Amino acid sequence: MTIKKQSLILLGAAALSLSLSACSVFDWLIYKPDVAQGNYMEKQQVEKLRMEMTKEQVQYILGRPVLHDSFADNTWYYVYQFKSGRDASIIHKELIIRFSDDKLIQAEGDYDLSPDFNTPLDESRLPDINSPVADDVNSSINDNMGIPQTGMPPMGKQNPAQ
Repeated sequence: MTIKKQSLILLGAAALSLSLSACSVFDWLIYKPDVAQGNYMEKQQVEKLRMEMTKEQVQYILGRPVLHDSFADNTWYYVYQFKSGRDASIIHKELIIRFSDDKLIQAEGDYDLSPDFNTPLDESRLPDINSPVADDVNSSINDNMGIPQTGMPPMGKQNPAQ
């Protein structure tokens, strides 16, 4: 073979290999969108779950599950997957909810549950309005708004002078 023919074959092979690997060489130039699939849930949503909640209450807080177990209607799967377009990293989270007699009995998965999860919803209560914490909050709000503390009757109580 002549040198001219060898250099032409070598140049053709280099061009062919460059064209086949062009996508990987210039991969950083190509835009790839982030792909999110499933139920995205905030930590605050999961912390609202309580034992003995009904299916409707759970669905109101978390949304519709991605998957219902076809053999056991009492198991719901909330799955979330996020694939970054830049570095192709994948975040996968899941939460499995189990019911008995249409009441929540178990939640497990990649999310932290509230410390109050085992307290049934009907036994949990909100803080009292007249508790010291609520009074501190009201006084700090009044201070920030420039409302004097004296001369105003407490909220919700009738003024005896009227």
